[in-house]
Amino acid sequence: MFSGVSLKLNSGDILRINGTNGSGKTSFLKILAGIVAQEQGDIFFDDHAVKSADYQREIFYLGHLLNLSLELTCIENLEFLTALNQSNQQYSLPDALEKMGMSGYENEVCAKLSAGQKRRTALAGLILSKATIWLLDEPFTALDPQGVTMVEAQIKKHCDNGGICLLTTHQDCKLAGQKTLAL
Repeated sequence: MFSGVSLKLNSGDILRINGTNGSGKTSFLKILAGIVAQEQGDIFFDDHAVKSADYQREIFYLGHLLNLSLELTCIENLEFLTALNQSNQQYSLPDALEKMGMSGYENEVCAKLSAGQKRRTALAGLILSKATIWLLDEPFTALDPQGVTMVEAQIKKHCDNGGICLLTTHQDCKLAGQKTLAL
C-alpha cells in the first residue's frame, strides 16, 4: 500500500493523486474521508480530527462507484444526497443538474441513464455541497470531453473560492496549479 505520506494543503489547492492500479489511491481517499481508519498517524482539518462531526461536515467524498439509487430519478437522488449533507442553497437541484449537462433529465429514472449521465448526476452533488474539501475518486470516468471540461470548471471554481480538491485520475486533466502526489 503506502506509508510515510505527509502533506498540508491550503485553501485553493488542487492535489492530483497518481499511481498505478492497486497502489492505494482509493484507499488513501477513503482514509481522508473517514470511511477507512488509518493504521497510524493523524488526520486533521482546522484542528478537527477525521472522525469528528466538524471534520465530516467539511468533506464531500465521491467514490468511483456511484452512490445513486437506480430506482430513483436524478432529482430524487439529489434530494437524498442534500438531506444527508449540508447543501448550498445558492443553487436549486435542477440548476445543479443543468451545470452538469443534465437539463431535461431531472425526472428520468437513473436506471435508464448511460454511465456518463449517471456520473454527471452524481457530480451535480458537488455544486450543491457546502463542503470545503472535495475528495474525488476517478471523477472523469465515463465522461465525454464536454463532461470532463464541466467537472474541471467546477473544481477550479470551488478552489478559486477557497476550497480544496484531492482527486485521482488516470486521465489527463487541465487543472491549472495542481500539485501531484504519487502513491
